[in-house]
Amino acid sequence: MTVQSYIKAMPKVELHVHLEGSIRPETFLKLAGRHKIELPAHDLEGLRRWYQFTDFNHFIEVYLKIAASLKTPEDIELIAREFLSGQAEQNVRYSEVIYSPYNQFLANGIPFDEQLDALNRARSWAEREHGVHCQFIMDISRETTPEQGEIVAGWAIGGMGQGVCGLGLGGPEIGNPPEKFKSAFEMAFEAGLPAMPHAGETVGSESVRGALKWVHPVRLEHGVRAMEDPALVDILLESQIPLDVCPTSNICLKVYPSLAEHPLPRMFDLGLNVTLNSDDPPMFNTTLTQEYLNAVEVMGMDLEQLQQMVRNGIKASVLGEAEQQDLLTMFEVENERLAGIHLG
Repeated sequence: MTVQSYIKAMPKVELHVHLEGSIRPETFLKLAGRHKIELPAHDLEGLRRWYQFTDFNHFIEVYLKIAASLKTPEDIELIAREFLSGQAEQNVRYSEVIYSPYNQFLANGIPFDEQLDALNRARSWAEREHGVHCQFIMDISRETTPEQGEIVAGWAIGGMGQGVCGLGLGGPEIGNPPEKFKSAFEMAFEAGLPAMPHAGETVGSESVRGALKWVHPVRLEHGVRAMEDPALVDILLESQIPLDVCPTSNICLKVYPSLAEHPLPRMFDLGLNVTLNSDDPPMFNTTLTQEYLNAVEVMGMDLEQLQQMVRNGIKASVLGEAEQQDLLTMFEVENERLAGIHLG
């Protein structure tokens, strides 16, 4: 047994992963067959090649083509089931999954309550069949209007306690600062719905400062560009607001030139509250397990640091204190057992 086999078996949590960005080529093939969608490739191998990240424009093309294939609530349930099966295979016990409901409403006219019902059917199935749990973060696209953002906020507030755990903000940061959606996030804040905006990814530290000022975040998705601003790093150290970091995504989107140059180890060493995540795994040719392997094999982090990032993720989740403690206890017991098996 090896460190690698231990990492693969280790119980994990994930807080930054997009449901639509998790659709595998095999699933897209099923959806295309269902709806007679013209494919960009004629077989699964060709589809896998088309999936591989080349540049940001191609990434958006793939993402939109796949999202457009979700034409019914049953399609949404299918992708959620297959995603959660993949989480179970990696021993990801709990996930907070980002989902963009307005896209499906706009593209295919699926009412939000039907979307949420489909997500919850998949959630119940995964708990029953695999023993894995999840909740959903309803994401506002930065390219929508403030009024459309308020619609998503209203949907998310209505879904509180029914599988919805937060309100997110994603999409192109340039030209779409967080204050554009301040009214939507005020609605969420007043209703007690946690906010988890993307910030500090393709735009620098001003994006993080804007999110802190306007969005009332409980976590920041990415947040890595804060490292360019020592005063902001001090704020994040003092507040200990969690940063849900996605290294492979950052490399693909050219935020950093390579994994070896990614700031995650430095962020951890400074004492920032970081978690490790996969973002859009098949599109970036990664998995959460692979992110943990990369942290050891490429970034030089050790197992104790990896274990602490899992603990950080549990504590950064929106689960109640008792549920967090149950997960932490499970994690420590499982870790001790797995270390005996895999690490000798």
